Amino acid sequence: MIIIPARVASSRFPGKVLAEIEGVPMVIATAKRVEGIDEVAIATDAKEVMEVARKYGFKAVMTSDTHKSGTDRINEAAKILGVERDEIVVNVQADEPFIEPEVVEKVYQRVRRAVEEGEEMMMASCYKRIDPAFADDPNHVKVIMDEAGYAIYFSRSKIPFDREEHHDYYGHLGIYGFTAKRLEQFCTLGTSPLEDIEKLEQLRALYWGKKIAMVEVESRSFGIDTKEDLAKALEIFG
Repeated sequence: MIIIPARVASSRFPGKVLAEIEGVPMVIATAKRVEGIDEVAIATDAKEVMEVARKYGFKAVMTSDTHKSGTDRINEAAKILGVERDEIVVNVQADEPFIEPEVVEKVYQRVRRAVEEGEEMMMASCYKRIDPAFADDPNHVKVIMDEAGYAIYFSRSKIPFDREEHHDYYGHLGIYGFTAKRLEQFCTLGTSPLEDIEKLEQLRALYWGKKIAMVEVESRSFGIDTKEDLAKALEIFG
């Protein structure tokens, strides 16, 4: 199942999940992009999002307004929806209205492989190669990996520091795949100082020594965090 967390009270762009994209609210544009992969549900704390989801024929569940992260929200939604513990759950952010379906599918398949092989990891996510100028933007998260393809760290800063700019940077796409069991385990972990400092929920897993498997993808998409991001996306994608 794909669950899209959608809250209205964004600090940098309030109400962004309802901003219009190609004639429909952003959260609906995102849901339409991925509905061919698996069943889609929207998890929200806002009545207006519930109404919009129903209008466009998407399943939606009302969740608490106290969650600190989207992953905590989709965990509650998975329980409400009765998702089986071995079922794969993919968290697709509501602010990714131009995400390519094949990117989400690649994360989904990485989790499936881990299940089939008995691999000990908490979640899977993805990254793409980005240029140094794009890496300078703190709204676009960067990631570094070890030789086995597991995440070492995520940051809004440009990482690693390179005085001569001789290497590629890797931009993180905010898509996460779990089994429902691992999703619940993630949400029982205590929040971490790193998570609070960087405002990046995935750092909770790394802080507690859990593995995040990363897959490389090709994507033009990026999360819409600000009104400027929205204007840029509309210019790029028309």
